[in-house]
Amino acid sequence: MITIAIAISADIATAREAGRDYAIMLGFSRTDVTMISTAISEVARNIISYAGNGEIRLLLTEVQRRRALVVQARDEGPGIADIVSALGHGCAPGRRQGLGLPGARRLMDGLSIDTAPGRGTVVEMWKWTPISFRRGGFSRSVR
Repeated sequence: MITIAIAISADIATAREAGRDYAIMLGFSRTDVTMISTAISEVARNIISYAGNGEIRLLLTEVQRRRALVVQARDEGPGIADIVSALGHGCAPGRRQGLGLPGARRLMDGLSIDTAPGRGTVVEMWKWTPISFRRGGFSRSVR
């Protein structure tokens, strides 16, 4: 597992780069690497914008009985009061225009959200690994 602390804007690039490197190591295509990196940028940016700080975790595991690169974005912010609205728009009122959660969901093979007002948010998204990938271990902590 790779864990990247998210507290300042520069951490978004660190998380994106770590995700890119991990996806390349796992044998993803250039297109998939770009989609994964972009999705990581969006959820990391959401942590900065809405919670102030949190972390991104990258891991290789099984989801729905298939091996996947899983990205977990965790924070202890205010939570998401209206998930349907958050997944239906590219930005919140008064915030920057971007891909946000709807874009991250489109870029990845799956996305789930665990949140409640006052207890933070965990966004988990995944991309199925390429068929050619062979099992192996990889672990590092950034920051």
